Parts: sequence; structure tokens; C-alpha cells
Amino acid sequence: MAKHGKKYRSGKEKIDRSKRYKVLEALQLVKETAYAKFNESVDLALNLGVDPKYSDQMVRGAVVMPHGTGKSVRVAVFAKGDKAKEAEDAGADVVGAEDLAAKIEGGFLDFEKTIATPDMMKVVGRLGKILGTRGLMPNPKVGTVTNDVAKAVRELKAGKVEFKVQKEGIVHVSIGKIQMSAEQLKDNLAALMEAVMKAKPASAKGVYLKAAAVSSTMGPGVKMDTGDLADLVSAA
Repeated sequence: MAKHGKKYRSGKEKIDRSKRYKVLEALQLVKETAYAKFNESVDLALNLGVDPKYSDQMVRGAVVMPHGTGKSVRVAVFAKGDKAKEAEDAGADVVGAEDLAAKIEGGFLDFEKTIATPDMMKVVGRLGKILGTRGLMPNPKVGTVTNDVAKAVRELKAGKVEFKVQKEGIVHVSIGKIQMSAEQLKDNLAALMEAVMKAKPASAKGVYLKAAAVSSTMGPGVKMDTGDLADLVSAA
């Protein structure tokens, strides 16, 4: 533990805490200060000028990362008949209906994402306590309640990520892995920021993008220049 503490401190010393770094510089710093032996995630934290207590200030959405997320995702699909076949052909890992619901009620949770056709939501609804607490409930707002199950499966497999503002107006989302190049991470970040900016509520007043920081799973945070971050969207 002390060894890790030393590496963390060493990485932290490379970062000027009073500085807001340009996007590419921040991503390169995150790569330089990552010290874990595993392929760490690169995580973004955004502080938005919204109050999620009010439903008209909720910010949520989903975006397919141009370079993927760097990890494989196991997808479960609730569908019947032709839709079940479409899901299987698209690469879904688990497909079922009432039988899948019963399996989940029995403790099966070997998947990270869930998709359902609209007609299956009555069945999925009774799993709310199990799936909801784990953030696995399908939702039409992010495209996981849909009749186009094949497209939904392919997008999740390709690296579609969801984002949702939490308390205090914070959004936490992974934009890739430390072994990706800084340019690839920048492309992923640009795609995410475009989606976040598009999701700005009409009722949000004042500064929308207040602060941003990026870090690896175990490494120190690097504050980012929000102006440069916003410019990513206009340049895309």
C-alpha cells in the first residue's frame, strides 16, 4: 500500500493543482501519472450548472464512443420470437423473456447492460428492485427500450455509454482506457461532450459547463480548461 501511495504522490507532483489544462495536455498527463498494473479506466467528472432535484433540469443521454470503451460488454436482451433472433444474431450474450426474468430473480446477473422490446417491459418491470439498484434497468431515453434490438446490441458492443447527472450537478463517465492514445481519448471525449451539450436543459440558467476533471482509476485528478473542452464540440 505504501508503494502505491508513493507512486500516487509522485504522479500528483507532476500536476499543477492551480492550473486548468488544455484537453490533450490533460489526457497526456493522466496517461503519464497512471501507475496501476492493470489497464485503468480514464474517468471524466463534469460539474454542470443544473439542479437535478428538478425534473426539467435532468441531464441524461447516451453516446457511442468512436474508439469504443476498451472493454467488452455482456448484453442481456428481453425479447421474444423474431426480435429474440435479431438480438442473438447481433451478438447479444443472453436473450430471453419470462425465463430470463426468473433466472435474474434467482440471482443471475452475468451481464453489464440490458435491452428490452417495449412489449417486454411488463416482465422487466417486476425486476425493478434488482436491476434498478444496479443501474441495469432498460430506459427509452437512452435507447435501451426499443424494437430495433439489433442496432441497440451493436451500439452497446461498440462502446455506447450512458451518462446521467447526479446530486450537486455532477456527471461521472468513463471515456476509455489508459492504453488508448491521447488522441483516441480526445475523440471519445469530443463525442461525449457533444452529447452532454445537446442535452442541456432549456431551463438551465447561467454557466452550464462549470468545471471538469479527468483521472485514471487509481491516479490523481487533472483539472481541465472548460473553454477548451467546449471548443471540442464546435470543432467536431
